[in-house]
Parts: sequence; C-alpha cells; structure tokens
Amino acid sequence: MSAHTPIPNRSDDLLKHGLADRLRAEIVSGTLPPGERIVERVWAQKYGVAQASIREAINILERDGFVTKQPGQTAQVISLTELDIAQLYDVRAALEGMAARSAALARPDVSRLSSHVSGMREAVATNNADDLVECDLNFHLELSRLADNPHLQEHAVRILRPFFAFFRLRLSASEGDLSSWHKDVEAHQRIVDLITEGEGDLAEHYVRRSMGRFAQTARQNWIPHGESSSNGRSE
Repeated sequence: MSAHTPIPNRSDDLLKHGLADRLRAEIVSGTLPPGERIVERVWAQKYGVAQASIREAINILERDGFVTKQPGQTAQVISLTELDIAQLYDVRAALEGMAARSAALARPDVSRLSSHVSGMREAVATNNADDLVECDLNFHLELSRLADNPHLQEHAVRILRPFFAFFRLRLSASEGDLSSWHKDVEAHQRIVDLITEGEGDLAEHYVRRSMGRFAQTARQNWIPHGESSSNGRSE
C-alpha cells in the first residue's frame, strides 16, 4: 500500500454502513421505488457527504440485493417483473430441491433450519413482514449451505439475496395480513422433517412441489402484475 493510499478506519466503516441503512430505509419506505435510479450526486448533497461515501453505501446495498448496478451505469433499486419471478421460482425449485436431497442424505444438524421456521411462525402470528422475510431468507440460505456443495451455494445466494430484497419491498408496500402464509410456513417445517428423516428423494420432490405453491402465494400477495416495459423489465 502506498503512502498516499488512505487506510480505512472505523469511522469510515460506520459512515458507509450508516448511509447504507438510510438508503435502505428510503427503498423500503417506497421513497425510492423499484426501478428508481440512485444518483450518487443527488444523495450525496441530500445527506451532506462525499459522493464516494454514497458509492460505498450503494455497493453494500448491491451486495445485499437491494440495488443492481452495471459497469458505467447508475445504480437502480431492484425491480423484477412477474416473468422474472416465475422463472426464478423455477430455478430455485431445481437448486433447492438438489440442496434438500443432499442435506437429507448427509443427515446434518438442522437446528438452524428449525429456528428459522419458528421465527417465520412467530412473524406470521405477530404480522411482522420484516421478520417473516428475514427468517424466510435465512431458512433458504441455510438449506443451500447444508447441501455442502459450494457451487450450488454460490448460485443459490446469488439468486436468493436480490429475490428476497424485492420480496421485502413488495410485502412492505402491500401492508397486508400475513395469515395467508401459514400453510407455506408449515411447508418449510415439512422440509426440515424430511431432511431429518434422511428422505433424500422425498425431500427433493417436496421442495420442487412446494416452490409451485410458494409461487402461487407470491402471485396472490406481492407479484407486480402487468408491470413491464418494452424490454420486459419495470422502469
């Protein structure tokens, strides 16, 4: 490292994470809706910070799936169409079905999976959308980890984080009753049970079938019907 290269310190780290939290709040509240461009100069002026600090905050949100950013282009809030979501459920069915089968054959410790199901159940009971999404995401991340296949896990994480970030935005915007998610929560419990019982083939089949039901719940509750542009994506 050269003598002129700044050394990151704790205050820099706190600043970028604090800015990321503020931008995330703008996204979740709908101030920055799906597809909205995040212009670094504008938000740097609004928050009274350097553009580089906003850029670092955006990088954190990109990692967490809340924004997308292509080289040389302005970052945008994650936006998925109805077709995007349907196709992602198909890919998830294949990946997570494989993960469930591998996990069931390995007979791993499923205590974390079980705790995430309990968290989902509690979130539905208290109508807490944020907790529901967080526990649901963590369940599926843990399922992919239990497969003990780093290639599968890499692809699963790449899909799951932006998927659930968009899920969080839509569910927060709907402000609806979460009681309809009860059956889906118990489906997650059944996945845990099949893995615990070592039923590899049944676990894979059940996950694949359940993804169809999860997709139907999503379609009824938070998929943005008909929101598309000429290139097939929301703008």
